[in-house]
Amino acid sequence: MSCARNTILAILVAGTAGSFAAACTPPERPFLPQSQEDMRAYADLIRGDFEAYIADVQEYFRCVDAERARAFVEARQVSEDYGRFVRAVE
Repeated sequence: MSCARNTILAILVAGTAGSFAAACTPPERPFLPQSQEDMRAYADLIRGDFEAYIADVQEYFRCVDAERARAFVEARQVSEDYGRFVRAVE
């Protein structure tokens, strides 16, 4: 029974990876021109894009961490429910 619960927990945890990807959207990587002339010409715009990316990726990491924690709690609860189910039908 313990093996069955561990298996279902592993399946649940693996299955949640796709669900948090939908809830937490990663930021787009900022564009960096190849030429130094373009970098200089658009320095303020490029700097702003990189600063926005850094702020957005930090928010993304917090979202992913929160979703991961939520998913583990849910998976543990479902695993316990499954254990009760298995004991009930034995």
